[in-house]
Amino acid sequence: MRKESSFFMRNKKIFFILFLIILTIFLAIFISKNMTKNQKNGNNMNSQEIVDNILNLSSYKTKINVQVNSNKNQNKYVLRQEYNTENGSIQEVVEPENIAGVRIIHKDNSLKIENCQLDLKTIFENYNGLEDNSLDLINFINEYKEKNKANFEEKNGEIIMKTKSNKNNKYLNNKILYINKENLKPTKLIIQDNNQNTTIIIEYIEIELNL
Repeated sequence: MRKESSFFMRNKKIFFILFLIILTIFLAIFISKNMTKNQKNGNNMNSQEIVDNILNLSSYKTKINVQVNSNKNQNKYVLRQEYNTENGSIQEVVEPENIAGVRIIHKDNSLKIENCQLDLKTIFENYNGLEDNSLDLINFINEYKEKNKANFEEKNGEIIMKTKSNKNNKYLNNKILYINKENLKPTKLIIQDNNQNTTIIIEYIEIELNL
């Protein structure tokens, strides 16, 4: 009985030591993963890595404030946008209330308007800029990739990406995207004409990014 008890106690100690070893390994892996995750939360990423994150987006959802300036008037909108490779870019009007629910879809260079009681002519004439895919973040990303002179800089805790439009439109010539360096998310997109006058201001109120 004494030998069996001693054998049991030895095995119990071995099992306890093995348990501690396994637990230590598990904790080490868990801590390592969290450290890696934290390294990708802004402060430990360089500017190029942050830019690459934006350029490699596979999908996103966002709510934006938009201000479109023209010689005649100034239009303001609140929109929800969604982009993925399957459905293209979809934006839905939240405000103004009289056109809330209008969905504008850009896919494969085509424009489609859904759930709209207004005809296309009314949209284009009275709601300047709403139909333009320059409002889409993916449009900026694609133009940035295409332009040899696209560049970025880091300033005041932000990454500022600059490119020029590939459209022959003097009112949409320069595009500037501001990204918060801490949370890696865009804060605003400024679009300027060829004289560097601001024609469109987009503020990202909410945004969810997926690589």
